[in-house]
Amino acid sequence: MKAGIMLPHLGENVTRENVLYTAKEAEKEGLDSVWALERLLWPLKPQTPYVATPDGSLPAQYQNVLDPLETLTYLAGNTERISLGTSIIDMLFHNPVVLARRFATLDILSGGRAIAGFGLGWSKDEYDVSGVPFKHRGERADEFLQLLKQAWTEEVVQFKGKFYNVPASKIGPKPLQKPHPRIVLGGFSPNTFSRVIKYGDAWMPIAGFGPLDQIEQAMNGLREGARKANKDPSKISAVVLTYPNVIESGPSSSPGQQQQQRLPMSGTIDQIGSDIDRLKAIEGVDHIIFSHAFSPIGKDVKKMVELTKQLARFAR
Repeated sequence: MKAGIMLPHLGENVTRENVLYTAKEAEKEGLDSVWALERLLWPLKPQTPYVATPDGSLPAQYQNVLDPLETLTYLAGNTERISLGTSIIDMLFHNPVVLARRFATLDILSGGRAIAGFGLGWSKDEYDVSGVPFKHRGERADEFLQLLKQAWTEEVVQFKGKFYNVPASKIGPKPLQKPHPRIVLGGFSPNTFSRVIKYGDAWMPIAGFGPLDQIEQAMNGLREGARKANKDPSKISAVVLTYPNVIESGPSSSPGQQQQQRLPMSGTIDQIGSDIDRLKAIEGVDHIIFSHAFSPIGKDVKKMVELTKQLARFAR
């Protein structure tokens, strides 16, 4: 299983030096990928609660986020081997032709190392500022991905849809990877799974918010859906995003109690390692991302890289 790290490109301590150090060290240590996420706004009074916090508030780190594609393109010229992925870009905030060309540019300048991670987004405020209606976003995403793939693969692109229209045109450059960079789609709904089967190459779940069996069940469902759609199920894989929370075992609790109370990807290095082993055993899971964006260790890039190196050993 491949292993990657989320870049320190968000939060109050974002610097060129930290981003560059992380990417170079990750490559030197043999990691397979670096990743960057996208956030447009940190609304003071959000219309959509954030699902990962009890009170619905957004993490303060989202107040300061480098653009993912600009960041990865910068790193393309400062690394040689490591893959460069988005985890994730909210595709509907962008024009599909413009985004197709930006990814193709990244792929060419990196020598074919781009990974295109997309999602629909969840913030109504970000939809409003992007000028995109919040309704019908699933239907819009289907068209978006169709047009994106045409722009990457077809000599002459002509598209007439409900949301996007392109007159017969040549659109270049084409990506270096053929037929196109790997498309990874985030989400956890039946519509997301259908979209992965129709237009994607991989699914991106988040491990840690529930039993890891849920990911296995979803992967089994995805592969069965691919069979029914006459698509090779072995072509559907998963890139798992994780937020490891290392906790040293305390003297006052027994190992059994610790294990019972422990969430996946939380605990000692060895306990988290057992979760990674579990993910590695799930058919189709071929890549894991370690993000430290919201933990104290994320403020120290040297410790962040060292911890990721320790965890990545379990993925091998």
